[in-house]
Amino acid sequence: MVKVLMKSIREYKKPSILTPILVTGEVIMECIIPFVLANLVNDIKAGCSLGEIAQYGAALLLMALLSLFFGATAGSTCATASCGFARNLRKDMFYKIQGYSFQNIDKFSVSSLVTRLTTDVTNVQLAYMMIIRGAIRSPLMLIFSFIMGFIMGGRMALIYLVTIPILGTGLILVTRKTMPIFRRVFRKYDALNSSVQENIRSMRVVKAYVREDYEKKKFGTAAQNVQADFTRAERILAINNPLMQFCVYIVMIFVMTFGSYTVISSRGLDLDVGQMSSLLTYSFQILMSLMMLSMIFVMITMAAESAERITEVLSEESSLQNPANPVMEVKDGSIDFNHVSFKYSQKAERMALSNIDLHIKSGEIIGILGGTGSSKSSLIQLIPRLYDATEGSVKVGGVDVRDYDMEVLRNQVAVVLQKNELFSGTIKENLRWGNPNATDEELVEACRLAQADEFIQQFPDGYDTYIEQGGTNVSGGQKQRLCIARALLKKPKILILDDSTSAVDTRTDALIRQAFRKFIPETTKLIIAQRVSSVQDADRIIIMENGSINAIGTHEELLKTNEIYREVYTSQNKAGDQDVE
Repeated sequence: MVKVLMKSIREYKKPSILTPILVTGEVIMECIIPFVLANLVNDIKAGCSLGEIAQYGAALLLMALLSLFFGATAGSTCATASCGFARNLRKDMFYKIQGYSFQNIDKFSVSSLVTRLTTDVTNVQLAYMMIIRGAIRSPLMLIFSFIMGFIMGGRMALIYLVTIPILGTGLILVTRKTMPIFRRVFRKYDALNSSVQENIRSMRVVKAYVREDYEKKKFGTAAQNVQADFTRAERILAINNPLMQFCVYIVMIFVMTFGSYTVISSRGLDLDVGQMSSLLTYSFQILMSLMMLSMIFVMITMAAESAERITEVLSEESSLQNPANPVMEVKDGSIDFNHVSFKYSQKAERMALSNIDLHIKSGEIIGILGGTGSSKSSLIQLIPRLYDATEGSVKVGGVDVRDYDMEVLRNQVAVVLQKNELFSGTIKENLRWGNPNATDEELVEACRLAQADEFIQQFPDGYDTYIEQGGTNVSGGQKQRLCIARALLKKPKILILDDSTSAVDTRTDALIRQAFRKFIPETTKLIIAQRVSSVQDADRIIIMENGSINAIGTHEELLKTNEIYREVYTSQNKAGDQDVE
């Protein structure tokens, strides 16, 4: 885990190394100052001159300034290192997620990934900041204070060592109790974020069904679960401070009592007033160090589980990898399914697709019909290699899709989903997802083919109209047409419409298909639809049933030979026939 996380330090290695060095200098100065003060007190008691006192004052001032310089510089380098480390972590996680296959993404919920990119990274950032500064400063301060205590107080400083097993036992017990709680609480964080995300995304449905009270109750329960676990963990961790204070105050009482007795009984021969004052100072420094160690321990205990969750994301390898020598050109839009079977995971009990044997020529228009759950979408997701076939092979342009460079392949296969997404930004910016270098004329041409130009021109700002996140300020049909235009700008060899004209009227649907046939004849077009009218003029129509191909043929052939197609056609045209009668 540590090795994986350390890879994200990169350009921040220098401030990460400088910080402990500067902290060491700061600690040395702070530990020497009480020693010098003790000597000053003893010399004053012995009757030193004003000049000697001035020398002591100058030395103390210099050490204080050096301590200030080391401390301030360490704070600056620590902030640079920890914030930079957190930035790199988020960047590395986000880049890693971009390379995930759908199969990898299915392992993590969206809310869980958001929590890992935000809360978990923040926890690790704070822990890293404490490790390179506080976790260096506190142990060094403890060690140096112990050493100086022995130098100044001799055997009396042995009392410091008595506290170590007491504190160590307490910290071990606290760790064993809290780690399982934190592991559980972060999973509940994921559930909490999932509740928020689902509620906001489905706000229209929530309000339409007047389910606000139900959603409030659900969120309240999730928040209460997080609170209960955190409260329990914090109660256990809170034992640290009183335990630390108990040990240190015992030390201070011992030093005050037996130190005073030694000073008086030996008349300053075994222990002088200056040594006594320095012992008290070192006791206070030990107290502060132990308190800081307690805070560091709490933070690291919390961050350990966050670090595990981040490491899971960074260590996850995509189930889809480019071959060693990938093919860098897609010759044409021909598609071949050779006895393909597919299931979404190795643990799945049944195949989503079974023994698909299908051959499509470049430039053909293929319609795909089938009921819900017939695996129409599963079929087309194998073409741009969003998933790999479990058995058999899928070829595009005569080459197995697993032999292509994935970016090259996907640039030649444009997919328009039924629920495709628009992003916050102008219409132009959304369209240029298809081609970042597209000219304004090319944007307009693509929108004309997709029957989108007409409604865009009616907006006051035209193509500069701002689209809200998710495209909430345009209708479903307008969103689908913009997504089709965006896909056309890729100028793909294969265009897949996955029920992506379901929200447009039949006339507009017909105009879109007519434009496809006329202006992009060489592009292979696969149209998944629920309406027979959307596919009846296709070169061939595929009927899917339970993950298999039930029949293939033209509209006329299927009307005569296929019962499923005939039933769908009859049911969709029955109302129209009755109106005519």
